[in-house]
Amino acid sequence: MKKRFLIPILMLVVVLLVAACSPSKPAVNDVKDSTDQETTEMMELTLEELAKYNGKDGQPAYIAVDGVIYDVSNHPAWKNGGHNGYEAGKDLTEKIKNISPHGVSKLADVPEVGKLVP
Repeated sequence: MKKRFLIPILMLVVVLLVAACSPSKPAVNDVKDSTDQETTEMMELTLEELAKYNGKDGQPAYIAVDGVIYDVSNHPAWKNGGHNGYEAGKDLTEKIKNISPHGVSKLADVPEVGKLVP
């Protein structure tokens, strides 16, 4: 009767040893998602190229201020590439710095995606 119990116990020991010797998987919090990685390569766009990013027909909405291009696509104030009469796809430096009541302060919450080039 002792042999009947010995085989299952030996099998359990083998399974536990194999499990203990197997390489462990990283914890969920240790896995880095590719969406968490910050893109280091910034775009360089001319004014003509920037005009394509007007937030219409599925295009992202980009604006330029002081030579920096910002992605306002997901900003709730920029629905369909427009905000208070301003349109995405343009250099809005003068309008944002001199006319907008909030100036450049709201741009701190908007991702930079590139720079404006001649």
